[in-house]
Amino acid sequence: MTRPRRVKLQTLGCRLNEAELEAWGEAFHRQGLEVVAEDEPADLIVVNTCAVTQEAVRKSRQILRKSHRAHPEARLVISGCLASLEGEALAREAGVDLVVGNADKERLVDIALEALAIPAMPALAITDIASPLFRRGRQRAFVKVQDGCRYQCTFCITTQARGEERSRPVAEVIETINRLQRSGIDEVVLTGVHLGGYGSDLGGDLASLIRCILAETDVARIRIGSLEPWDLPDRFWPLLESPRLMPHLHLPLQSGSDAVLRRMARRCKTAEFARIVALGRQVVQNLNVTTDIIVGFPGETDADWRQTLEFVEAMQFGHIHVFSYSPRAGTLAASLPDPVDAATKKARCQALQRLARRSKRAVMRAQVGTSVPLLVEGGQQDDPEGSRAGYTPNYLPVRLVGTPMPAPNQILDVVLTDVDETAERLVAQLKV
Repeated sequence: MTRPRRVKLQTLGCRLNEAELEAWGEAFHRQGLEVVAEDEPADLIVVNTCAVTQEAVRKSRQILRKSHRAHPEARLVISGCLASLEGEALAREAGVDLVVGNADKERLVDIALEALAIPAMPALAITDIASPLFRRGRQRAFVKVQDGCRYQCTFCITTQARGEERSRPVAEVIETINRLQRSGIDEVVLTGVHLGGYGSDLGGDLASLIRCILAETDVARIRIGSLEPWDLPDRFWPLLESPRLMPHLHLPLQSGSDAVLRRMARRCKTAEFARIVALGRQVVQNLNVTTDIIVGFPGETDADWRQTLEFVEAMQFGHIHVFSYSPRAGTLAASLPDPVDAATKKARCQALQRLARRSKRAVMRAQVGTSVPLLVEGGQQDDPEGSRAGYTPNYLPVRLVGTPMPAPNQILDVVLTDVDETAERLVAQLKV
């Protein structure tokens, strides 16, 4: 075979999974393999699985089975959290050739090439680190800076799947970002399982890492991945005064009831969460705060639920990821008494989703009439032909309309003209 072997990378779950996928894409390219898009044929398929909920487990299995049906001749490699927790079962799935647990995923490319006897062809390597990203239709890069978590939230299986906290050295992070920037990437997202714990094993912290990135890289836009609210000391906020650090934070709340938060073993109760958000909004103009909420956690009463709705409404979140609680084998929460019945969970999810939509639309309407720099991305599947998508600096979704339509992967000034409430996104035009 004289052409490069084609590899397709698939994932679901957290941004950390995406960051790992991007690192594998670069490593495969260095070995002379070609990363292909979702709709192209492949010789090798790598799936990075998720196991955070039973639904994530179901979807992970669904992806690998669908991949095998669509490409029965392709070799199939499975990694990620489900591979670490249920590796033996996954190895018995039809079409699966290799399972690589989280402990070995840093060496996944070398392991896969050796175990599956896939010849490396470095003479055909493409040195552009961003090429695998662009082939997959991505304009921003996720940079893994940390893995593992020291905490034991009662609903979370990730600590078992990911292990102890491990931080990438600052110099390695800086070098990765600089290579991405030289290859045409204008926006990076820092990711980790416990991102706010960065540096605990290196004698540093996240704020120090960000200061180094600001000082030693030229990448135009830096985003911070999901952060536990208790990891935001007051000295963190001045960093967001830099125009290169995007004014958006994803702070998982999980519940608006302190009683439920105690059963979850969460370290931040509602009063402290509200104080942190208020401080951030005081320091950072147009700060957009998004969150996660678990609905129907064991023991969640009607009073707990009313407290959650009231607290969520007061916080004015720009987006809420709503999760219906399902027991996850191996977690403490799975054995807690007083489960919430399915009908109640469904009704509460619907009520929260309605509130989340109202809150998001209110945040977006407040932006109409303003001018912002937009990283232009490709159009979405439901967009008119020729349109473009993107996100505001504070991570509100945008559809760019009008002519001329610019090419993707540019940062251009746009005017936010309207809110498409059906699609829940802002509408923008190029600034004249």
